[in-house]
Amino acid sequence: MKYECIDLAKTGFFSSLFIDYLSGKPELSEFYQNKPDLDSIDAQIDLKKYFSEEFRSTLHHALGNQYQGFDVSSAVKDNISSIQNSKTFTVTTGHQLNLFTGPLYFVYKLISTINLAKKLNEQHPEYHFVPVYWMASEDHDFAEINHFNLFGKKYEWQTDQKGMVGEFKLDDIQTLMNELPEKHEIFTRAYCEQKNLAGAVRYYVNELFGKDGLLVIDGNDHNLKSLFTPLMKDDLTLHSANEQVEATSKKLDGLGYKTQVYPREINLFYVDKGLRSRIVKEEGTYKVLNTDLSFSESEILEMLDKQPEKFSPNVVLRPLYQESILPNVAYIGGPAEVSYWLQLKGMFDYFKTPFPIVMPRNFALVLPAHMSNKLQKLDLEPKLLFKDTHTLLEDFLQEQSGNEIKLSDDKKQLAKVFDGIVEKSKEVDKSLEGMIRAEMAKSMKSIESIEKLLKKSGEKRHEISLNQLQKIKDKLFPDGSLQERKENLLNFYINNPNFINELKSVFDPFNYQFYLILENA
Repeated sequence: MKYECIDLAKTGFFSSLFIDYLSGKPELSEFYQNKPDLDSIDAQIDLKKYFSEEFRSTLHHALGNQYQGFDVSSAVKDNISSIQNSKTFTVTTGHQLNLFTGPLYFVYKLISTINLAKKLNEQHPEYHFVPVYWMASEDHDFAEINHFNLFGKKYEWQTDQKGMVGEFKLDDIQTLMNELPEKHEIFTRAYCEQKNLAGAVRYYVNELFGKDGLLVIDGNDHNLKSLFTPLMKDDLTLHSANEQVEATSKKLDGLGYKTQVYPREINLFYVDKGLRSRIVKEEGTYKVLNTDLSFSESEILEMLDKQPEKFSPNVVLRPLYQESILPNVAYIGGPAEVSYWLQLKGMFDYFKTPFPIVMPRNFALVLPAHMSNKLQKLDLEPKLLFKDTHTLLEDFLQEQSGNEIKLSDDKKQLAKVFDGIVEKSKEVDKSLEGMIRAEMAKSMKSIESIEKLLKKSGEKRHEISLNQLQKIKDKLFPDGSLQERKENLLNFYINNPNFINELKSVFDPFNYQFYLILENA
């Protein structure tokens, strides 16, 4: 794969908060612990080196249980075993349980995480770094993950199931499977042999990335949540997370940044079979929204001690849960994730939990060989595709037509001529200036009309090239969005089984630029 890079800020797709964080803007320094660079790793390890042996043992046990029944590589086995070692640390990414991997950027996240662990192992051989994918199995927003795009068509899983998506049974997904034009055995086995969606995602991630030692962890686990019980108790009774995140968010708002997440008084859901609903406190009673369930404080705290799996952290508490139970030094996320993690620094400080190095995943636009060839014939640099469509086509037409279309220089010359006439007329009759200016305006309109005719002629002459460019832009930026947010892995993987390995060889976890990847013919 050939590639070139473009600055993220020049793409027009990223927020000012995200760009300013990566550029090290001093005003943002209080919202993170260590900078997202290789030199900060030692300092981050110092923050996490005293991670509890008890927590390591519980984590090791939980991972062993979660992988029961799965064929795992020696790399995965070794990494699970290494969790017990005080010199082992994790680098983590988290994501929803996408169907068939969902949009490409999910795969980019996993590769970025794997490559980060590999790079840190090379740079710090005295330690061991394990890549981790945290499954958002407790999420209940099924509409966000129930579809994916393949070969230009949207495929959607229709089901009436409710509650945590990780527990969704797979019986009714077969209708979707039968609609697919092409099937891949990894996903066929995932959705036909596993019992629920969490199992299916663990299966295909393990098949695709297990050889790299990537561990898949499910936070929906009794033992893991037992470790987090004290902080969930605080959320139920003292509401410290809400107070801390609100204070930090207010500071960011004061700097002119738009915040991403909004804390609540209680940042926990109550979960049961087919149910994940918010817990609220009203007049001293804890209620589960949209149900008849209610508890006194003593009842809900007793339940928390005995059944912590009944409680599910929301988007504010989930990062704290993750960092509390993992010996984690870095978190890799998308631009929105990186931005909202900055809102959480005060909460982490309050609970005396080390704040990880927050790093962006790699970003990429993959140009199939036939499109790269077309761009070469059009003599157009791939970087220029990030212009908005109108500007891209206008600039291309002007470049192709040279001075045939734009008459701006001619208009300037005409204006000078009329200005000279005005000056001469002042010596004869100053009252003539208005009439002369009116004639100048008429002449300018005539030139503009000619310019429009020339442009139409140019468009007609270059119609084929303009249409080709329009199609390339529409294909690579579907609905005006980034390719990585729309296209699915299978669009590339079916025809190129080495696609993932090629991406691994290209991506550098510390290269915070946008990759333009040119596929080989």
